[in-house]
Amino acid sequence: MAYHHGNLRAELLARAETVLAEGGVEALSLRSLARDLGVSHAAPARHFPDRQALLDALAVEGFGRLGAEVAKAASSGESFEDRLTEAALVYVRFATQHSVLLDVMYARKHREPTAELRAASDACAAILLGLFTGREAAVDDPERFSVILLATLHGIAALAASRSLPPAHDPDDLVVDTVRRLLRGSRGGA
Repeated sequence: MAYHHGNLRAELLARAETVLAEGGVEALSLRSLARDLGVSHAAPARHFPDRQALLDALAVEGFGRLGAEVAKAASSGESFEDRLTEAALVYVRFATQHSVLLDVMYARKHREPTAELRAASDACAAILLGLFTGREAAVDDPERFSVILLATLHGIAALAASRSLPPAHDPDDLVVDTVRRLLRGSRGGA
């Protein structure tokens, strides 16, 4: 095995995301990643002591990418509803295209997330919640509204990723309708 002179951490994460997308979490091992990258089986341990540390790093990167995409989308559009709709569309598209990564990002079954993972998750959520700070948002309980919206978007994305939506229901159309209906309901039907 050759000594690795490049950015092994970044290469491990990139390869791990590919393996994750192709075969799920079960297909992911540090040893197989080392083999795929042509480094010794011990080389990944310099960056990730175990598979969970690798999964946590993937989740942190995922939240960073998702947050950046949502923030960019949330800054476009003339009205609050336009910005919220764009942010929601980006979330569902990301979640659908990276469904296995999203599962890793939100996995909390057997242990508490690391401080770094919690911070990344909170920062991503804060971008969505930040949309509600302006007066034009005018929704009751912005934090609760954003949790309800996120849960709904996550559900749409899960159904779309598993191809469980009825054929007549386009995910983008559902997102647009969801935002419109939730806003109308939160504003007292206005």
